[in-house]
Amino acid sequence: MRIDTYDPAALGDAFGIDMSTIDLPGVEGLGAGWGRVTPGNRSDPHQHDEIEMFVIVSGSGEIAVDGARHPVAPGTVVKFDPFETHVIDNTGDTDIVFVTCYWREPRHAGTVAARPGRRRFGERPVFVFSTPPTPNGDLHLGHLSGPYLGADAFVRFQRMRGVRAWHLTGSDDYQSYVVAKAAQEDRTPQEVAAHYGAEIATTLELMDIRPDRFTVTSTDPGYQEGLRDFFAALESSGRVARRELPALFDEESGRYLYEVDVAGTCPSCAAATNGNICEECGEPNTAADLVEARSNLSGRVRTGSLARHTLALHEFREVVADHHRLGRVPARLRELAERVFARDSFELPLSHPAQWGVSPRGADDQVIWVWPEMSYGFLHGIAGLGERIGEPWHADKPDQDWKIVHFFGYDNSFYHAILYPVLYRLAFPGWEPDIDYHVNEFYLLDDQKFSTSRRHAVWGKEILTPETVDAVRFYLSRTRSEGARTSFERDAYTATVREVLIDGWQGWLDDLGHRLNTRYGGVVPDAGIWTPEHTAFYARLGGRRTALTGHLGQDGFSLRAAAAELEGLVADARAFAEREEILAGAAGWQSENRTAIALELAAARLLSRAATPVVPRFAGRLAALLGDEGEAVWPDTVELVPAGTEVDLTGQVFFVAEPPTTVSQDTTQALSQDPPPDQLPWFTDLIRTTLGLPADAVVGDRTLHELGASSLQLVAVQYQILERLDVDVPMEELHSERNVTELGRRLAATEAMGEADSEVVDR
Repeated sequence: MRIDTYDPAALGDAFGIDMSTIDLPGVEGLGAGWGRVTPGNRSDPHQHDEIEMFVIVSGSGEIAVDGARHPVAPGTVVKFDPFETHVIDNTGDTDIVFVTCYWREPRHAGTVAARPGRRRFGERPVFVFSTPPTPNGDLHLGHLSGPYLGADAFVRFQRMRGVRAWHLTGSDDYQSYVVAKAAQEDRTPQEVAAHYGAEIATTLELMDIRPDRFTVTSTDPGYQEGLRDFFAALESSGRVARRELPALFDEESGRYLYEVDVAGTCPSCAAATNGNICEECGEPNTAADLVEARSNLSGRVRTGSLARHTLALHEFREVVADHHRLGRVPARLRELAERVFARDSFELPLSHPAQWGVSPRGADDQVIWVWPEMSYGFLHGIAGLGERIGEPWHADKPDQDWKIVHFFGYDNSFYHAILYPVLYRLAFPGWEPDIDYHVNEFYLLDDQKFSTSRRHAVWGKEILTPETVDAVRFYLSRTRSEGARTSFERDAYTATVREVLIDGWQGWLDDLGHRLNTRYGGVVPDAGIWTPEHTAFYARLGGRRTALTGHLGQDGFSLRAAAAELEGLVADARAFAEREEILAGAAGWQSENRTAIALELAAARLLSRAATPVVPRFAGRLAALLGDEGEAVWPDTVELVPAGTEVDLTGQVFFVAEPPTTVSQDTTQALSQDPPPDQLPWFTDLIRTTLGLPADAVVGDRTLHELGASSLQLVAVQYQILERLDVDVPMEELHSERNVTELGRRLAATEAMGEADSEVVDR
């Protein structure tokens, strides 16, 4: 017998609370201890491979498990599965005292780790953000390969699993780079943002990326006031206030310098950099601390000081560390945080003197810096999505049960993974955002950075057509810059499409179709006798399915690994077919031959589902050819194609290596710069083009909602109208019950009346 009594004097610090060990001599594999949480305190978020059980002895509070909160009181027993992130929080006025027991069950831990719905994906709304692009230019393959393709594939997979997931992004209009582009093109920042925002929306559509919410920050209703409220909450925390700090100014004009207007040497890694962030090491600078700073306006700088809204970021090391223990935070980001917080102090300005942007209340001489602004923009996007689909989501009341997933390039890491958690803590002290981060490195072109000034770029519109989009998506996935910089090479792209997709995938499916037609009249045979080789191939397909589930899932997401697994699946199927083919004509083995071709068709069926997040057009066509209609669902196992299904895979063209020499009518319309003189036909053509409808589709008597327009497509329509006619059509008007003909007539009437700067209609 062994009796252990709670002894406060034996407690020591562990997991952010007080803990002691209960000795259990002679008991193998079981650990135990006492724990105490004092009023107002909580344990650090953590997870481990053991099963753990808490028995609450005294006190009351809450336990949070993967974002879900549950009340606890004396007599409550809680069991945690392996790898569940858990926190015990004392919300009462007396100590919580509890006993913990923990033990390992490796088989159970392995099962839990492989669950696709781990971390309550499937039980709560999942908001997946790709970093809003800066509308100072169109999107090239370097942009597309990173956050946008990643977020799109991620959401497609989650939806196939039944998760309520949405892709959100927008147009980051208030960037200083938009101002620089406006000066270069002799236009206003609003005109530049509208023009390139429309180009970006069109390119995303060509890439088959259709966000569920596209926020245009300079025009979205309620955005500016919501941002000012958010910034006011930061000021009310007492941790953001105007303070005089060193600053740089242009020697000739006296203009304040930051971001695009100043360059120098990074004070952390000695690489060349612009103001405020270093693309090489990821660390921030204040512009004033650049080594050998030079103005991009006159070449010379003057050092001075200026009062700006400032945050003492160095005081929040533990806040960021706690946040990084909660969700998926790659080591690359945690290492960046270690470097940033190694500084003795870091006073970060959150506002800057500028004319383009949103001013804090009572500070018209400055604007809220666009990067802190973006932290609010994400919440605004969730609220806007909720308003559209009927969910009570509010930007000023973020819900603890929201699951947020961010996709961004490494040069944005500081803002997303370090600054934003601090801003959320200040604005919403009771909210502990559960955020996953997926970061990509720079995607190069022929081993050099994409560069517009040097014309060293492959633009999305150069290569994307309905015929090439899947090939582009596959190659970008196959070479995606995950963990290290990778490069797009045109010859390698062409070779991959020809050898892997056309000769490999398409060639195998065509050959399979010929054999099915020749031997079984194009009708799927029922499997007969199975050999050990058949069973082994079936198991191998199951292994591929399991691996793809992991590579596309929330914990181990990797498009490079998923593309390699898809290649491996087809390579396995081709090798299996080659081995089995030598007995195809043998009279005594027809039952086994039926099994072999049924298994090949099962491989094709698995490919048609598992490839959906990466190459959706190919996957959808192949599924339809195999008799699978309806919405794609992620396969829980490898399934045979039902016997008796008529299948014709011969002569199907799924991939092409290069865009056709004659661009399709839809693509030509999308890229057209000069509108036809007759307004109404132009508008209906715009609707067909933007919504991806056939050139002869009848659209005039239907509303945009009836035509299936997404929020991104509506933004593209809005931008195109503003660009061509200088008419700002409210989003509510495009959402209205007016059909396309009525909208076109109102546009034509507006133009004829010379009301170019008015809204189309009263709300």
